[in-house]
Amino acid sequence: MAKNSKVVLVDADACPVPVKEDIIDLTKKYQWEVIFVASFAHFSSNASHGQWVLVDSEKEEVDLYIVNHVVSGNVVVTQDYGLASLLLPRGVYVMSPRGMVYKEEKIGDILHARYLSAKNRRAGKRVKGPKKFTEADRQSFRTSFEEKMSIYEGKS
Repeated sequence: MAKNSKVVLVDADACPVPVKEDIIDLTKKYQWEVIFVASFAHFSSNASHGQWVLVDSEKEEVDLYIVNHVVSGNVVVTQDYGLASLLLPRGVYVMSPRGMVYKEEKIGDILHARYLSAKNRRAGKRVKGPKKFTEADRQSFRTSFEEKMSIYEGKS
């Protein structure tokens, strides 16, 4: 499906609605294709723009779909560090819904921190979850996302 490089694939299960709205707005503006990948359990019937691919609700189904359909030059929006680590070596631009751009040289540290956090949770230690999604997070995402598309289009 994602055969050309002007494609955005979105791990839509955990992507905040305001970020999905920004993705729709900006992919229309820059004429990029957008594919939202969600499990049946997370699908929203008010999906408007873009292509929606629904997968089983089994763990990692969304990630597997994205890994199997992404090509070099695509943009992927995900909160999943493991998925990001699989995509970066393949020439995929990966960013979080909070605007953080994942880099190959940093992903090992991010995965290690995730491992330590999971280990602490299993040991019964209290571990803080992610901070509440804020308007500043949304603006950070929108800025990073539009910068990527404008650079690709040569409009920056």
